[in-house]
Amino acid sequence: MIYILIFLCSVLISSISQVLLKSSANKEHGNALKEYLNPKVIVAYGMFFLATLITILAYKYVPLSMGGILESSGYIFVAVLSYFFLHEKISKRKMLGLGVILIGILVFNL
Repeated sequence: MIYILIFLCSVLISSISQVLLKSSANKEHGNALKEYLNPKVIVAYGMFFLATLITILAYKYVPLSMGGILESSGYIFVAVLSYFFLHEKISKRKMLGLGVILIGILVFNL
């Protein structure tokens, strides 16, 4: 059970880094070099690397068949984080899709 939580933490870290990359992409940069070599982008890719290492650790004890299911929770994390930090709206269709994902995760784990 603890490794499932560790796996979910790696998905959360990855989702946070995706939101960081999106917030960096929404800003104007002077040139292409500044677009890719700014603190948000560097931190986000570092977080991706950390999430990968944590996922590898968790996969030692989490069944491979469960990994893809747990990874889909990233869609929920990104939607919620985007709502709060990027002020993106969650439409009814998006809410329905997130609900289906959540139900799928719960059904798989029963």
